[in-house]
Amino acid sequence: MNTLLTLRGKSFKPKSRNNGRGPITVPKDTIITLEHLKRLYSSLEEVKKYWEKDSIIDGVLISVYYNRIVAKSNRINGFFNVGTENPVPNDTIVGAKFDGEKRKHIITHYISGDVLSKTIIVLSKIIEVFEKHFDGEITSEMFSESSTFASIKFSEYGISKSKFQQYLRDSCFVEKFGVEYAKISDVTNSIVTFYDVQTDILKVLKKINVDVSEANVMNQTTVLLDEKNIELLLSKAPYLVSMIVEDFSKLSLDDFYLDNNNFQTNLPFPMNEPIIGVIDTLFDERVYFNDWVEYHDMVSNEIRKGSQDYKHGTAVTSLIVDGASLNPNLDDGCGHFRVRHFGVSLQSGFNSFTIIKQIREIISQNSDIKVWNLSLGSNDEIRENFISVEGALLDEIQFENDVIFIIAGTNASVINGKRKRIGAPADSLNSIIVNSVDFNNQVVSYSREGVVLSFFVKPDVSYYGGGNGDFINVCEPLGLGRVAGTSFAAPFIARKMAYLIHVMGLNREEAKALLIDSAIPWNNKKTFADLSLIGNGIVPIKMEDILSTPDDEIKFIVSDVSKAYDTYNYDFPVPISNGNYPYVAKATMCYSPNCSRNQGVDYTNTEMQITFGGDKARLY
Repeated sequence: MNTLLTLRGKSFKPKSRNNGRGPITVPKDTIITLEHLKRLYSSLEEVKKYWEKDSIIDGVLISVYYNRIVAKSNRINGFFNVGTENPVPNDTIVGAKFDGEKRKHIITHYISGDVLSKTIIVLSKIIEVFEKHFDGEITSEMFSESSTFASIKFSEYGISKSKFQQYLRDSCFVEKFGVEYAKISDVTNSIVTFYDVQTDILKVLKKINVDVSEANVMNQTTVLLDEKNIELLLSKAPYLVSMIVEDFSKLSLDDFYLDNNNFQTNLPFPMNEPIIGVIDTLFDERVYFNDWVEYHDMVSNEIRKGSQDYKHGTAVTSLIVDGASLNPNLDDGCGHFRVRHFGVSLQSGFNSFTIIKQIREIISQNSDIKVWNLSLGSNDEIRENFISVEGALLDEIQFENDVIFIIAGTNASVINGKRKRIGAPADSLNSIIVNSVDFNNQVVSYSREGVVLSFFVKPDVSYYGGGNGDFINVCEPLGLGRVAGTSFAAPFIARKMAYLIHVMGLNREEAKALLIDSAIPWNNKKTFADLSLIGNGIVPIKMEDILSTPDDEIKFIVSDVSKAYDTYNYDFPVPISNGNYPYVAKATMCYSPNCSRNQGVDYTNTEMQITFGGDKARLY
């Protein structure tokens, strides 16, 4: 066996992007028509008329309805780009989602009324030039010929050639402009996220007689509203609403069976073992491993607590402290861990708004903990067009505090042959989401489907959590229990992450990359269905199988900070054989981007890709 190599001392080298802009082009076989330009003009005029009648906000919310799912490089760059001190179009985006069939982008901008008026004026000039110099249409072949525009004196129309070309290019991707409205059928107490209109949201709501206390404000764009205020909001200003989600979440259910067999263990007294944070239901302090747990009950004493409220949290924490003794077949070699357990929920469910505020406070006050286990999950499915409030908060916390959450992938029964999508917060991008497999490495019956916002792989990995007749042994308040659920797969992954970070000294991204890489086989041929249920693969049981490789493999870790458009390193210790490199390589890259929930489907603020090999190699 070969041990894992960690390369230090050789920093990656930054290289800036070549910002030289090439010629403006349009997609091949495109035909730009005068008729389409006039339709765009009419839709802009309709938006202008709409906002002339509404003065609730100072600016204009306008949605661009694209005719496809567009790359960021193909978003509008002429429309709304009026120069001077105004921001470029990409900086005015406040929301992005897919249409009903998930085949087109709808991207919402917040601009001033002046920018909209100037855009309409410029488009009128574009249309004037088009009418005078072209016979109703321009093909992509004509557009690429410089002679097509050579004879036109654009200055006489008050526009430049590049402005004319950019508007035409934009029109190739845009179907129309309009105003988006929130649509909701069942109105209950909900967490409402608004488009960022650069104004105190409480002042905006006051204009439509929606009163909100400071206690119900999460941030500048997210508030908790009751049924009455939601109905008032949707009747007077539905265009302000980006997303609405119900506040109360029922927990996804796990299977519990009491085992009356006596359980003997020689658990030592804790010393200086690493601490893993657990945020779950309540913890019963009468169990045999209580000395290993520091417990904080965050549920009000005024709320009645029953015996069922202690089962789940106690069982989860038992696996983190003593999972290897309880399940000898899953002995990972990591030893025991101390736990700081925060009981924030009852078994019946939780209020998302309250939990979110509590989690932020808990993390900020426990900065010594780097790995957090969260086996609570909603029975409701995640939305297709945006990350859940809970998932977005966890991403924000992880980015700001250099911590990582290990989250259960949630459970549900298969109904009419259809699996449910995973529930919040299992859509958190920077967390490690864990689904379950049985001891034969098969998908279990209660697994829920992932893939978030159509292209982010969730779950990240799978592990053994019982199911299909298999069970995990846990300690419950009344003794040994046999359980099945993603809640009981996640703690084993939390153990491994804590070992990699606290014992092996890896940073968060290195540990996450190594864990995920260990789950990806060399003959990796997963289908979309495989990725949605198992993620990148099944993590090995033994830590030595993660920290070492067979004799014919070399595995090394490199990490650094990306400081420019290109960041590269040529110094990799790969042996040469007869002047060649006769090897097969695989690379796993992990990074933790800052994210913006308001951006909808364009959730991450940074996208990265990796190249490994020669100049022409591409490995993603």
